[in-house]
Amino acid sequence: MSWFYIDESIIEGERRQGPYTLDEIFGLVQAKKITDETLVWHSGEEGWKPWKDTLEAKTHTSREEALHDAIEQLLRQTQSGKHYAGFFVRLVAYIIDNAIVGVLCGIVLFIMSRVNFIDLTKIQELAGALLDDPTSAEAINNLLNAPGMWEFTLICSILQAIYFIFFTGKFSASPGKMLLKLRIESAQGERLNWGIACVRYMGSIFTQFTLTLYGLGYLIVCVDPKRRALHDWIARTRVVYKD
Repeated sequence: MSWFYIDESIIEGERRQGPYTLDEIFGLVQAKKITDETLVWHSGEEGWKPWKDTLEAKTHTSREEALHDAIEQLLRQTQSGKHYAGFFVRLVAYIIDNAIVGVLCGIVLFIMSRVNFIDLTKIQELAGALLDDPTSAEAINNLLNAPGMWEFTLICSILQAIYFIFFTGKFSASPGKMLLKLRIESAQGERLNWGIACVRYMGSIFTQFTLTLYGLGYLIVCVDPKRRALHDWIARTRVVYKD
């Protein structure tokens, strides 16, 4: 499609300028050579009309306004010190937290073995068989059905829940996140209460189930503008760097 415009700065001679492509017309608008009142015409139009009355001008203006709003929002976010925690730093915090929980569960396992509630040697043997063949349903069942194993699993699940809910509700950050200068806040930027801490933990369990779907509940952090995982969406929270 060929575009033409009337150059009002030309006093004598041919004032019609063109042909131009639409992108070139936009460039002339940016350069202020075409104003709102400049008469333009393109093939298919019945007559000349001011640039501001064309559909292309209105669409271009809407795009510019949307871009301007996006830049304004980004500037406000930058100026307010918001910096969302990405996937890898959250992964490191997750590993630290689970290492701490693992130590606590190890202490529980040691105590249970000392009072003969669980046969540690048998557990090690069954765990070794499972490591040799992680896909073996028989090895998994043997380990889970070992004497004292269900009780141990239940205690560790309770410890994990207490760990994450307590630190999230009390400090708005788990120890792993504290070490990496991260904190969890609500969608309004406020500290978390105990209710949100509980909802977020329950949501994290649902996120863990997505590991069977290539960890999609965690991987959405990589594409979400506010770096939220699935449980952040559920609890309406976000993880940010401390000021």
